Amino acid sequence: MTEIMPRIIKTIKFFLLTLTIIVFSITTSEAEVQTDDQVPAEKIEQFVDIYKRIKEQYVDDIDDAELFNYAIKGMVSGLDPHSSFLSSSDFDELKVGTTGKFGGLGIEITTEDGFVKVISPIDDTPASRAGIKSGDMIIKVGETSLKDMNINDAVKLMRGKPGTEIQITVFRKKTQKTIIFDITRQIIISKGIKSNIFENNIGYIKLASFQSNSTNDLKGEIYKLKKSSDNKLTGLILDLRNNPGGVLGSAVGVSDLFLKEGKIVYTKGRTTNSQLEYFATPQDILDGLPLLIMVNEGSASASEIVAGALQDNKRATIVGEKSYGKASVQTIQELNDGSALKLTTARYYTPLGKDIHTEGISPDILLKSNDDKDEENKVSLPEPYDKDKQLFDAIAIIKGMHVSSR
Repeated sequence: MTEIMPRIIKTIKFFLLTLTIIVFSITTSEAEVQTDDQVPAEKIEQFVDIYKRIKEQYVDDIDDAELFNYAIKGMVSGLDPHSSFLSSSDFDELKVGTTGKFGGLGIEITTEDGFVKVISPIDDTPASRAGIKSGDMIIKVGETSLKDMNINDAVKLMRGKPGTEIQITVFRKKTQKTIIFDITRQIIISKGIKSNIFENNIGYIKLASFQSNSTNDLKGEIYKLKKSSDNKLTGLILDLRNNPGGVLGSAVGVSDLFLKEGKIVYTKGRTTNSQLEYFATPQDILDGLPLLIMVNEGSASASEIVAGALQDNKRATIVGEKSYGKASVQTIQELNDGSALKLTTARYYTPLGKDIHTEGISPDILLKSNDDKDEENKVSLPEPYDKDKQLFDAIAIIKGMHVSSR
């Protein structure tokens, strides 16, 4: 080992110096970022020193490739909770997740304070049925602590063969309680979108996430509701509760369905292709009918783009609870060896320039949460909506809007 270490160290030094030059060149020429930052020589020396000590003194022999992977993961994950380095196997896992069909619990997660945090449970999945809520901190899976665990490793722990049992321990900040859930994994299939018509020809659409086809799907559901009501639709409730977001372009498209003019959203980043503005086209699929957007603390990212755009343009009334507050845009860049870099490349702002990152969208009308699910708290709505007090209240609000607009 001691004989070959000097050659390894020299190779690493040459590699890091070359990499610094290449990255700096690409950053300034292709991404058009103006910066004088370069990796200081003393930091390269420090990295090499630590690498050498690990190779010589760590209790177990460790593979060079594995050690470099750890270094890269640490560098990227330290940026923010949403950036990460994906090994080829991690990237494959991510692609499985985006197909909308896998064995798991049905939750969208991030990291916070060294633990895994639930952004939102997906409707009609084991997690939502068990009672896991947005904001829950997952502290253990079985007997394995998630403290400081890489988010991709946490995902691997929670996924598994459909039908198998898993125990999840969460800490709920609102109640300051630790809760244990025994959950059975199942195939998770995002249902995407569903709709209904309630009394007074009030249309209702639940959008579970923003996928590439969400704008066309939503448009189709609205036309279906219009047909079902003999073109007598009196208003629409668009339910974005527990919608964790998705594709930026779909959020723009959905907002544009209801706006005749105005800015929808704009993004700011360090590269020229992250400086973007999106504007509405002259259309409103509802022709000015009352529109309510329902949000809660599980509404994030693309959901907040839609709510912010329609609120700032005074096209919709936002009801429910304050949203999650994720106003960053990630891009996934596949690398030559099959791994990938998931990197925050921009932040988005509402039409009026509000930065809602960590702040969320505040509703125009606050609705009490649906935490109490006792049978006696049923409301006058058909199943499966008969325990949704927030929806019941939203319908009452839009009825009043229709009366006042006549």
